[in-house]
Amino acid sequence: MKKVLTSIIAVSLLAVPVLSLAQPPITPPRWGEGENIWAILDTVINYVFWGLIVLAVIFILIAGYNFVTAAGDPDKTKKARDFVLYALIGVLVGFLAKGLIYFVQSIVR
Repeated sequence: MKKVLTSIIAVSLLAVPVLSLAQPPITPPRWGEGENIWAILDTVINYVFWGLIVLAVIFILIAGYNFVTAAGDPDKTKKARDFVLYALIGVLVGFLAKGLIYFVQSIVR
């Protein structure tokens, strides 16, 4: 059972970079060529946001592994639930940060 779970997690972790290759290449901002601060800030927030999403997926996979291997131990199941809770809080903070940029931009413009 442990070998199956380990192989599933390993395949999942290897699939994330492969799936990211399916995206069109992201061109970095050209500093000083007419880029305004909002476009640069939006690009940085996008990089941080997608990094946060990948990190949340990894945390949820770790939580699932801990939950399955807990074997009824209340401490391990609590730890797994905390991992899921922290991952969801991180995603929520990411969405709020992404929305805050657009909110501030609509007020300033």
